[in-house]
Amino acid sequence: MIEHLDPPRLGAFERAVFAYARPGRVVVTTPNVEYNVLFETLPVGTLRHRDHRFEWTRAEFGAWAGGVAERHGYGVELAGIGPHDPERGAPTQMAVFRR
Repeated sequence: MIEHLDPPRLGAFERAVFAYARPGRVVVTTPNVEYNVLFETLPVGTLRHRDHRFEWTRAEFGAWAGGVAERHGYGVELAGIGPHDPERGAPTQMAVFRR
């Protein structure tokens, strides 16, 4: 769901959820842009939905999630959702944060 936020709003999202609300568990999902080439009808360079503001690679998502976890005292586990391609991973990626 994070791909529906404008990138400049990610900091506010992080503060609201992880610094102020501080739930015991947070689940964040987002498309894996590396997988997009496997969608035959999706033109190259196009986002999967017109409301997506961005789509991250696995490395980008992992770096974001790791930084959030470190800054706010959470552990984080990353996983793929959907069919796994050996080179591109799964179509959706998920981060599960635990305090």
